[in-house]
Amino acid sequence: MSFFLKSNYYESLLDTKSFEERLSESDKVLKKYPERIPVIVEPLIKDIVNIDKNKFIVSKDMTFGQLIYIIRKRINIESSHALFFSVNGNLCSTGSDILSIYTDNKNNDNFLYVKYTTENTFG
Repeated sequence: MSFFLKSNYYESLLDTKSFEERLSESDKVLKKYPERIPVIVEPLIKDIVNIDKNKFIVSKDMTFGQLIYIIRKRINIESSHALFFSVNGNLCSTGSDILSIYTDNKNNDNFLYVKYTTENTFG
């Protein structure tokens, strides 16, 4: 990893909590809400505007586009900036359902990790 990425790296929940703590938390959520999916939303690097809430429990029949809409409402960002979302380093189609994305990309701790980054679209 380059120096830039190390110095600008966002400390993820993966780094701050142990695997057992994360697994226990996701198991509680999955038992309490069997028709929902636990999602963690984090910035890709620490210089990006942070979200006020990073843990979500979303419906299995929701699309990725609907999740993006919810996230965009929670981030205070200028209109000249575009947001890009990735799951395991891959961009997902907004029409994809969350359940299929979760099934293909969930972490071993049973959370789906969604990373976001911004880009200035007007110069």
